[in-house]
Amino acid sequence: MQTVRKKRKISYAIWGYIFLLPFFLSFVVFTLLPMINTIYYSFFEMYRSGLKQVGPNFVGLDNYRALLTGDLPKYFGNTLFLWGLGFVFQFALAMLLANLFSNYRLRIRGQAFFKTVIYMPNLIMAASIAMLFFALFSDNGPINLLLTQVGILKEPYRFLAAVAGSRGLIATMNTLMWYGNTTILLLAGILGIDSSLFEASQIDGAGPFRQFIHITMPLLRPIMVYVLITNLIGGLQMFDVPQILTNGRGVPNNTNMTVIMYLNRHLFSKNFGMAGAISVIMFIVTGLLSILVFRTILRDRKEGRKK
Repeated sequence: MQTVRKKRKISYAIWGYIFLLPFFLSFVVFTLLPMINTIYYSFFEMYRSGLKQVGPNFVGLDNYRALLTGDLPKYFGNTLFLWGLGFVFQFALAMLLANLFSNYRLRIRGQAFFKTVIYMPNLIMAASIAMLFFALFSDNGPINLLLTQVGILKEPYRFLAAVAGSRGLIATMNTLMWYGNTTILLLAGILGIDSSLFEASQIDGAGPFRQFIHITMPLLRPIMVYVLITNLIGGLQMFDVPQILTNGRGVPNNTNMTVIMYLNRHLFSKNFGMAGAISVIMFIVTGLLSILVFRTILRDRKEGRKK
């Protein structure tokens, strides 16, 4: 009887491995092997000059030296600035909405409808929003037409040709696309706070502002750290909005050129060695940020268990 039971357990375990096999196969074929191939070719000189193919020639770390001493740090700075500019407004708006929806005193009706409307921009393709803003804020677009007719501007303002105008549009689009997702995360965190803490503080005479500063903010810290770092990881991969809005050129004067746009240039020019080196650098940065998220969440869990 014992041998029969053991065989049955083994057969059930085999079915579990069979169900997991498609995931591992797809991961190896579509993720692991391309990753290894990218790291391998990042150490080679490999590009096309006209009709002539140069390489692959092993150059060691030359690609990485050329990137780090060239324009890559500037493009990293552009990416971080565009992300930070949008994240500040995105986080402020999301925090305001999360507090409004979680406030039991207001009792806002139709919350499900409003939450759906707030999250909807996150479902729209970034390319569509970028094309919409490109049409609205072009030199002869409806926004310039309205501002000149009202008398605010004497002549059309070139939003897409000005540093402040183009960066402001990119930050606005990123805010509109992602504030819904941030709102849902912050709202879930606020609703997870024990309501008795707010009731006790209200009895002690604490108003909404003091409750927010001394209760909501400290207890919401793990969620805010998670939102910050995951948003930063996504921000480093910013591509579609500035790519479409600046026609892939990062104008004016490459002030809107992001790291992934720079990577796309090397892929378009068939310079696969430099493209591979940029990908490896991005992989390392993203990996470090992911480890930071994991360690932060793990530390907060340990502190919560001790309490």
